[in-house]
Amino acid sequence: MDPSTTAGIRTGASITEQYLARYEKAAAGAGDPAGLLPVTGAQRRFLLARRLAPGGRPDIVPLFFAFPRGTVDVERLCAAAGHLAAVHPALRMRPDVLRGAPVQRFGAPVAQVERVVPRSGESATAALRRTLLEWSAEGPPFRLFLADAHSSLDPQGGAPLPSAAGAVEILALALDHAVCDEQSLGRISADLADAYERRLGPDDVPPHRAAEEAAGYREAVHLQLDVEKRASQPESLAYWARRIAPASAPTGGAPTPVTSTRTQQPRPTGALQTRLPIRADDGRATAFPVLLGACGSAARALTEADAPGRTPLLGYPWGGRPAAAPDVLGCFLNTVVHPVTARGLDDLTTTWWDDLDHADTPFDEVVRAARSAAVPWTGRLDGLLTFEDLHRRPPLRLGGVAGREVHIDGRPLQAPFAVSVSYGTDLLVRMAWDRDAVPDGRAHDAFARMTAELAGEPAGHAPVG
Repeated sequence: MDPSTTAGIRTGASITEQYLARYEKAAAGAGDPAGLLPVTGAQRRFLLARRLAPGGRPDIVPLFFAFPRGTVDVERLCAAAGHLAAVHPALRMRPDVLRGAPVQRFGAPVAQVERVVPRSGESATAALRRTLLEWSAEGPPFRLFLADAHSSLDPQGGAPLPSAAGAVEILALALDHAVCDEQSLGRISADLADAYERRLGPDDVPPHRAAEEAAGYREAVHLQLDVEKRASQPESLAYWARRIAPASAPTGGAPTPVTSTRTQQPRPTGALQTRLPIRADDGRATAFPVLLGACGSAARALTEADAPGRTPLLGYPWGGRPAAAPDVLGCFLNTVVHPVTARGLDDLTTTWWDDLDHADTPFDEVVRAARSAAVPWTGRLDGLLTFEDLHRRPPLRLGGVAGREVHIDGRPLQAPFAVSVSYGTDLLVRMAWDRDAVPDGRAHDAFARMTAELAGEPAGHAPVG
């Protein structure tokens, strides 16, 4: 079937339209319609992944900050976290299923701040990693964990901690990905610092502000769904079917099945990182296609041995609130699919801009479009790329002390490998991989190829830190 036209693409109701029809029917008989909302396309995907994950574990977005020991007042932090939950409706969101339709319900503002005590022989970073793995499906989507660190480097691959004379404590600020995106992380860091500095708690939120925020969140969710409906028309679906068609080309070999040893508590992932300088002409918009190309090189290095000639599919989050939407916290993004094909940077950049013109098409619509065009793709991605602009997220300050951001690797991944790039005064490039799916040696080679391409150096001479 030729995916270059709309032929073969289903022209009936889109997944978003079908979902909203089910939601409206289910909500019509709800006892508390004011506390009920539909979910966005990204939230649909996260909630489905949660249902399939061991123990119903959600996809967690954590930030880690190291402070001098004794900086954080737990009681004061708990009050500040409660203040944020009372202000921002997304932080009170609880996922639910109503008559077969996934929904989000508003709960009471709850703050969870927990001091984590490492077990015997366990480092602070390992204890925090374990705590995040044990995240209960029940409870608030915004949680904070604090642990005392006694060494400057976690033995299982954590990032170096501040080498001050005194000990440090590490604060983990963690959110269910179904309630946040990159823009939300910056807002949460700033608002938490402000509430902590002003000693605010949940009772300091005036009723009119809480009502305004709830109305704004409701409006933003509905506007996002309107955008997704418009982006799910046959022309957009045909575009994505055409883009993903290379994934159906003959490969000359079948992928080697991966025998997973994953259990309820998966073993820590592998991780590498390095820092690279930013050239003077590298703005956010010009840096991303370069990163996408380099990440594609890593994907080819990881998949070529098992499936020669196969086109890997990467995913990356992109998007933001609709233009007319209120500036509220929430999950307003989409996972954009990028087929990795051999092409020069100019061609890749042009195609990337074309993709962004269709970036609002929900991921599940893209999967259905591909399958409707006879592309045998289940929606499984070979890798993920995330790109964070640190200029949009200031360092977390508590009581006048700026925390130093650290990175704790080893958490479960949503793909065989994931690349995270932080764009600040330099590029912090990190790669993690599922050690049940990717051999360590192959991952090291792929990381060397990727960083060499980013640094403009011959493969094998890239700086690895």
